[in-house]
Amino acid sequence: MRVGLERACTRCETRSMLIPPVVYGAGPAARRRSRPSVAAAAGDMVVGLVLVGHSPELLAGLRAMVAQAAPNVPVALAGGTSTGTLGTSAPRVLQALREAVTASGGDGAVILLDLGSAALAVEIALEEATDEERRLTRLSDGPIVEGAVLA
Repeated sequence: MRVGLERACTRCETRSMLIPPVVYGAGPAARRRSRPSVAAAAGDMVVGLVLVGHSPELLAGLRAMVAQAAPNVPVALAGGTSTGTLGTSAPRVLQALREAVTASGGDGAVILLDLGSAALAVEIALEEATDEERRLTRLSDGPIVEGAVLA
């Protein structure tokens, strides 16, 4: 099942179906004003992050940055292939998505990608996800580093 909006990958000129992006505001100032506090008190919503990229090392460093800025935000990683090479893997994306949704207590997850070609792995993972997992997931069009820290 395909969900959401169609977006073209500028790198490989393919088209992918994506769920609607998360939009906080028109620019960085609007994002800062409208984004929720990262300090999670009892009862506050905590949305998990799923970082999808070609390099597990890059994603691990980014998770460390997010942990410093927002220690209560769950971050799941999906990077590299099962053979240890650079790339993306739909099973790893699905596993990370499930980890983030579970860690968020069912509040949901936002997926951030490093390159457009990672969208294919995300699309395949979302096709394998349950309806509830898809309902709780949003895909951000934002840059992965800035997006992860601002989210």
